Amino acid sequence: MTAAETEVKALLDGWSGATRSKDIDRLMSHYAQDAVYYDLVAPLRFNGADAIRRNFLRWFDTWQSAIGVELRELNILVSGDVAAAFTLHRTSGTLKDGREVDYWVRATVCAQRSDRGWLIKHEHISVPADLKSGRVIIDAVP
Repeated sequence: MTAAETEVKALLDGWSGATRSKDIDRLMSHYAQDAVYYDLVAPLRFNGADAIRRNFLRWFDTWQSAIGVELRELNILVSGDVAAAFTLHRTSGTLKDGREVDYWVRATVCAQRSDRGWLIKHEHISVPADLKSGRVIIDAVP
């Protein structure tokens, strides 16, 4: 791994740790103010750090437990001050309604180096779908 790739991996590791502990301030320190986030839930996009913060707070509020996070098949590409990473992302734990969840999504993260280090400028989360039935496939595993 190059030094820049190691720095981007550290960004993603920091993101994972903040998500596990539901530490919103630490999590948001990894995002640029003008970041754009495409999530599994509506609306189509969350524009800016304030909207992304509200979305994460909404999501954190659905969890009874800490949030299990695992990244697998992480790929990082860096060119100058821009980086892209794509990975399979596992989320697990107990929701406030008592349900145990364990699911995988696909994640793409675009980051840019700034005077504050690497910051997430764009994130895209998706799940596979069966287009005939119109249903998402939440039980797919790598």
